[in-house]
Amino acid sequence: MDIDLFDFDLPEDLIAQYPEQKRDHSRLLVIDKTNQTYQDKYFFDIIDYLNPGDVLIRNNTKVIPARLLGNKKDTNAHVEVLLLRQLKKDIWECLCGNAKVIKEGTIIYFGDGTLLVARCVEVKDEGIRIMEMMYNGIFLEILDQLGKMPLPPYIKKQLCENDRYQTVYAKVEGSAAAPTAGFHFTDELFEKIKAKGIEVVDITLHIGLGTFRPVKVKDTNDHIMHAEYYEISKQAADLLNMAKSQHRRLIAIGTTSTRTLEANMDKYGKFTPTFESTNIFIQPGYQFKAIDGLITNFHLPKSTLIMLVSALAGREFILKCYKHAVLNKYRFFSFGDSMFIHG
Repeated sequence: MDIDLFDFDLPEDLIAQYPEQKRDHSRLLVIDKTNQTYQDKYFFDIIDYLNPGDVLIRNNTKVIPARLLGNKKDTNAHVEVLLLRQLKKDIWECLCGNAKVIKEGTIIYFGDGTLLVARCVEVKDEGIRIMEMMYNGIFLEILDQLGKMPLPPYIKKQLCENDRYQTVYAKVEGSAAAPTAGFHFTDELFEKIKAKGIEVVDITLHIGLGTFRPVKVKDTNDHIMHAEYYEISKQAADLLNMAKSQHRRLIAIGTTSTRTLEANMDKYGKFTPTFESTNIFIQPGYQFKAIDGLITNFHLPKSTLIMLVSALAGREFILKCYKHAVLNKYRFFSFGDSMFIHG
């Protein structure tokens, strides 16, 4: 498809620069894709649209402070390194700023170099480098000291509180970005949801380069998604298969949960416990096999995420909903408002 089919006008002042003070007080656009209607609500109203027996699936990945600022050993040139995913112990795939100065064998110091040093072991395209991390102590503790939260480039200021770039259910460390649709939930809201007879299931997908890479091709069919690691436990798979057999609604919190569930179902024909990677790309024409509903934020023009929601609810209808959101000054992107697509 032509990438321009997924474009829309978005005033810059609608790009949220900070999260709502109260997570569940963000706005919510409730979208009925069958009847092609939408309603303006607040996120705490989501419970009114969830039914006993529904299953909410959330991505419990936890963002690590993966943005590291360093200096090249020989020239002292400034280098920014974003940890994308751990390939094996101490070997990381990284996205590098000023990547042209990083060749195979390049040594980079972080801080004063006493805690962490990196060596480039392989050069890849588009600023990707494979780095060996050399350190003293526990790697995640060192990241806590030296690293910064890898906020998207459209957020101009670093957060004062790192936990606002985490969901309240973040648990499994390893992500380079947050599953932002989950930002709107609170522990109290989950208690009300469970009390209503709605089950909550955790899966894991560590978000990587796909979140940061724009679509650069004219024809969306030529776009290649970057692989991301995911996990589904036996307990989660069994519960999801049972719910599916009972025709209960499976509602994904976020596009990362959606991609995990759809990739798993698409490959195995049922929910299957696994630890592997996926580069599934969902765009119009894709037939959903796993989910019945989706809670998600408002996405960037021409992004793979707006393609995913267009596949679920129809491109023209989704763009109509986005136009309504713009006219009514909904807040967009990671710290912005939310939509619930059902029907």
